[in-house]
Amino acid sequence: MLYLVGLGLGDETDITVKGLEVVKKAERVYLEAYTSILLVDHTVLESYYGRSIVIADREMVESNSDEILRDAANVDVAFCVVGDPFGATTHTDLILRARELNIPVRTVPNASIMSGIGATGLQLYNFGQTVSMVFFTDNWRPSSFYDRIKENRDVGLHTLVLLDIKVKEQSLENMARGRLIYEPPRFMTVAQCAQQMLEIEEERQEGVYGPDSLAIGAARVGAKTEKFVAGTLKELCDSDDALGPPLHSLVLLGRRAHELERDYAREFAVNTESWDELWGKHYGKQ
Repeated sequence: MLYLVGLGLGDETDITVKGLEVVKKAERVYLEAYTSILLVDHTVLESYYGRSIVIADREMVESNSDEILRDAANVDVAFCVVGDPFGATTHTDLILRARELNIPVRTVPNASIMSGIGATGLQLYNFGQTVSMVFFTDNWRPSSFYDRIKENRDVGLHTLVLLDIKVKEQSLENMARGRLIYEPPRFMTVAQCAQQMLEIEEERQEGVYGPDSLAIGAARVGAKTEKFVAGTLKELCDSDDALGPPLHSLVLLGRRAHELERDYAREFAVNTESWDELWGKHYGKQ
């Protein structure tokens, strides 16, 4: 059996009882380590689970899945995923490959950022499509996310923006020269995301989200040190010190925002007076 085990969002203790039982009895245990990360090192997981763990990077999962699936028709293999197993399409692809080999598959769900973001006080059924924001470069500034954000905005829904992480990435030069030298890990911050959003708004000029649009920055959701900052996109461009270390996410508020959401998020506001004032401007006094 191939088991896809969700680990939750914070640390080694977030695994479910069912998931821990699977990990303890599995022949091999893998940890997917590129679509997201836990806030503790994998050695902490090994100590807590009582098992050695193989780190599965992007190359292994996408190009060498045969190793993960090796003999999984006869023994139990645990593939551990930060958050929920279906938080990334890569894992759907792994299941399809297992099916082709007649390997039974079972999933053990857990909390993900898609549900954990409710800690902002925003109601989950008011969210639309989730989008991803990647690091811009001098000659690569993809803006397809903008169109999906606009679709959410048009129907009044919030948008959860997942921020880019770079783990075990090669520079273009090293890749071209075939050198297996990897860049230091990088994690996008809410401030960087807010700035890039405003840059694309300036380019597109479609009035989707501007400097005084309301948003909430989130850091380390689900962990003991989770932190939220609510304010305008312009204010969130200076939020790094307040939010602290990764991982970060950003929520752009939609027009259907409810007064209960306003009151809950006021706790995190950079400026409570301007938060209420802009809320009234964007959403009415309610």
